[in-house]
Amino acid sequence: MMNFAYFGKQLGYLFKSPCIKVNCFLKSYKTLSKSSFRILVFHVNPFWIQLVYFLILSLVGFLALKVSKPRTPPSLKPNDLDIFFTSVSTATVSSMTSVEMEVLSNTQLIIMTILMLVGGEVFTSMLEIQFKRSKFSRHSLSNPTSSLELVPADDSHGLAENEKSAEIDLESHRNSSGIESLQSASMKTLGYVVLGYLLVIHISGSSLVALYTSLVPSAREVLTKKAIQVQTFSLFTVVSTFSNCGFVPTNENMIVFKKNSGLLLLLIPQTLLGNTLYAPTLRFLIWVLEKMTKRVEYKYMLKNSREMGYSHLMSGVRCWFLFGTVLVFLLAELVVFCSMEWNSGVMDGLSWFEKLVAALFQVVSSRHSGESVFDLSTISPAILVIFVVMMYLPPYTSFLPMEIKEEEGIVRSESKNQRKTTMQCLLFSQLSYIVIFIILICIVEREKMKTDPLNFNVLNITIEVISAYGNVGFSSGYSCERRLHKESWCKDEWYGFVGKWSNLGKIILIIVMFFGRLKKFFINGGKAWKLS
Repeated sequence: MMNFAYFGKQLGYLFKSPCIKVNCFLKSYKTLSKSSFRILVFHVNPFWIQLVYFLILSLVGFLALKVSKPRTPPSLKPNDLDIFFTSVSTATVSSMTSVEMEVLSNTQLIIMTILMLVGGEVFTSMLEIQFKRSKFSRHSLSNPTSSLELVPADDSHGLAENEKSAEIDLESHRNSSGIESLQSASMKTLGYVVLGYLLVIHISGSSLVALYTSLVPSAREVLTKKAIQVQTFSLFTVVSTFSNCGFVPTNENMIVFKKNSGLLLLLIPQTLLGNTLYAPTLRFLIWVLEKMTKRVEYKYMLKNSREMGYSHLMSGVRCWFLFGTVLVFLLAELVVFCSMEWNSGVMDGLSWFEKLVAALFQVVSSRHSGESVFDLSTISPAILVIFVVMMYLPPYTSFLPMEIKEEEGIVRSESKNQRKTTMQCLLFSQLSYIVIFIILICIVEREKMKTDPLNFNVLNITIEVISAYGNVGFSSGYSCERRLHKESWCKDEWYGFVGKWSNLGKIILIIVMFFGRLKKFFINGGKAWKLS
């Protein structure tokens, strides 16, 4: 009996031990994942987090595009570098093309749609909100709600004063705890607002575009000839336009739709709401929700936009000046474009209304979207220079003549208390990096600049580099007609100018796209250099 009882206990322990080991493993795994997440959120520079994010996104996209089959025969399948270039261009919402879009299958277009969605600025900013919520949670856990300090029994003289000061400290601590909880709740609500903003625009936009292409015969005929599904085209184009990527499933981009003014008018708001006018629209949306619901979280967001730490949530004054600046830029571009190109060959076959809508679409896209209704190689060089300037400007460039004293005080106090690191002192300005990249590409492509100077000129290379830096996607393209010596093997292809570059030139432009997507972290570079 003693032996049977002993063996029974041992057998029960053996059956229980795997469960115990599994439970211990799960607990240790959860602890390790939580500690890793805390290190990632609180101790790693956001630049490295976003760099790794876009690198992983590009690699995953490359593998997905490589595994999926294109529409063309295997002999015309793009090489690995062009596939990786396309993946990087999609993930960084740059829309620089080294392959023809109609080479890609419906599955590959869906993969690119997902990459553009999760690589867009609004989506990545929503992830930043979740990181900030985690910081608020950690800060509230590290600060207890109340604490009492013990007073020695023989110290009867200062007992009353200590009790009074303890009550004041406790009340102020309760107030600060309440503010922290309100800030955390506001950040949570802001995440839901951004998510709703993202869903409503994509669902309504793709539905309207699908409805238009289904009802208008000319637009539907284009998709039928190119064997592009209406649903895929609608979702792909809306996601691309809102994220300001600039990809369109057709080889000619939006040139084949330049007479479809209704489609262009549907896409123009998508471009503005996803980039230059995102901040004013977000603040207006929060203001409307506050008026409708009377919730304190919305009121806190409107009155404490800077404390929220969300770069796209700006003060009312700055939103008004940003809105006015965007309109002034668009109006100035539109006037110059129409005055120089109204009677040119690029406008042939269009009515006055179609010319106006097409010109408006082109100048709106010149900031950051990169979709084209005209061949840029046929546009006046003066207009191209204006486009280069607009592509270089950050999306929230605004004329702000007023000085905000509170923000200036914070900047001055930070400059006094913080010392510049060695890396910050060595950083160049944004324009300096662009010049360096242009020089490198001119060195790499110097042989083609000698033999094919009309295509490989400095202006076309500058447009390509600044377009990649601004994540726009404009390109002058490549034309066999501009070659000095016309060869029979030369064939015009519907992809960007970079498609004719060498592999090393494409790799440099990949670096430029990553740099442009993360340029907000280098915005203060070059301040250690004195030019006088």
